[in-house]
Parts: sequence; structure tokens; C-alpha cells
Amino acid sequence: MSANSRLTIAAHALAWIGLYQRQGHEVATSEGIAASANTNPVVIRRLLGELRKAGLVESRRGAGAGWSLARELGSITLLDVYEAVEPGPLFAMHRTTPDQGCVVGHGIQPAMQDIYQDIEETLRRELAGVTLEKVLRDVLAAPRQAP
Repeated sequence: MSANSRLTIAAHALAWIGLYQRQGHEVATSEGIAASANTNPVVIRRLLGELRKAGLVESRRGAGAGWSLARELGSITLLDVYEAVEPGPLFAMHRTTPDQGCVVGHGIQPAMQDIYQDIEETLRRELAGVTLEKVLRDVLAAPRQAP
């Protein structure tokens, strides 16, 4: 099982757009963002589409097409990004109901639901406390390694 990188890539894209706009550019292209994230522009466009639906970015078509922030980085939290790109619960139960005649099968879902609820509440609280402005500050402060 591999970890999901959608939140990380979405935060990368937003921080990149924010920095790019601060450098005097109006819009960023999915190709430029994709090069920075070392991924396919289609991946970036899909994520940006989800971020647009959430009101975090805007798109422009035609001449000068590209993406811009719909809100300032300081008003976008990682929770906003998470909710835009990670629909549904963090953890899931069995795809089929476990054997209710088995003591473990009967009790596993209620036990795990309580644990998962606590974890999800903690995750949401932590993500809500971090803005994309802080992420960009931390990005810019990170020591650069020689290639």
C-alpha cells in the first residue's frame, strides 16, 4: 500500500502559483507547475480543477491562459486543500460486513470507527492550523542541496 500524494502535490501547486504571482506574473501554466513537481501536466490540471471547484484557484482560457489564486495564501489552509482533493473519510471499513457471529467480526467496526474518528478530528485540527503562506515560507527557508 502506498501513500497518497494528492495533498502534497496540490499544496505544491498552490505555493508555486503564489510565488509565481509574487514575482509579477498574472497566471501560471500547468506545464510550469508540473515541471516543478516533476509530474505530468494532466495530473496538475486535474488537481487544479478540483481546487477551482473549491474556490481556491481560478483559470483563464484563451490568450494568456493559465491559473491564478482565487484567495491569498494566508487565507488558504491545508484543511481547505485537503477537503478539495481528498473527498471522503481518511480510513474506510471493510467492503463487506464482517462475520457478525464472530466476536471480532461483530466488534471490529465500532471499535475502529471510534479510533478513526479521533484521528480524523486531530488531522483536521492540525491541517486547519497551517496556511499556505506558512508552507511557502517554510519552502523558501529550506536549505538547498547541490544537484
